Amino acid sequence: MKKYLGKHRTIASMVKRREVLGFLGGTAAVSLMGCFREQPASSASTKSSMQVGVTPSCVIRPEQTEGPYFVDERLNRSDIRSDPSDGSVKTGVPLQLVFQVSQVSTGTCTPLSNAIVDIWHCDAEGVYSDVSEGRFNTTGKKFLRGYQVTDASGMARFMTIYPGWYSGRAVHIHFKIRTNSASQQGYEFTSQLYFDDTLTNRIYEQPPYRNDSQRTLNSQDGIFRNGGDQLTLQLAQAAEGYIGHFTIGLG
Repeated sequence: MKKYLGKHRTIASMVKRREVLGFLGGTAAVSLMGCFREQPASSASTKSSMQVGVTPSCVIRPEQTEGPYFVDERLNRSDIRSDPSDGSVKTGVPLQLVFQVSQVSTGTCTPLSNAIVDIWHCDAEGVYSDVSEGRFNTTGKKFLRGYQVTDASGMARFMTIYPGWYSGRAVHIHFKIRTNSASQQGYEFTSQLYFDDTLTNRIYEQPPYRNDSQRTLNSQDGIFRNGGDQLTLQLAQAAEGYIGHFTIGLG
């Protein structure tokens, strides 16, 4: 669940249901930007995020489930490929991620500085760090996790690898944005980033990735169908690997 610290109450939510909330600025009222279910949509009540009054350079995005497996490792680092526990480095196609975070107010976008942006995702084999579950036990490992604090321009930058996949989910990266966590105005926004399936097919022809008919495509992923088209990264080739810019406005 999203958290508002202090006297501001959380919008009610059911198990396996998330709502998109606007950014809480000062004593301004909470604004509902849209409603997105974690499960495949079966109701016409699922809405797209509202973008009324938002400039083209700053886009409200849908919130999605936190999913597996957020662990607040408190790793302040830009390059998340290594594992601090043993110095090993995860292999895969290099991927630079650049977040541009803004606050939306009265139809304008203001860069949001000092926001904490966490990202986490699985490795090329579909494995997450610091998790014990049926397929693997990586307790104590911290690869492919980390956070950055947005600068005066609202920017946060990461170096990672193109993520792998696991059964039942499209290829994705989790992210969480937290603001003013030590104050009474703390706000938390969680969602996921997705990738073009055609590009994924090309990348997965290379080791250490695996590409077979069991992989879940974007169109087959119920979570993606609830706003994933607004969360799909457009990647460009970089000197090494790819780079993706993601612009998000919190209103």
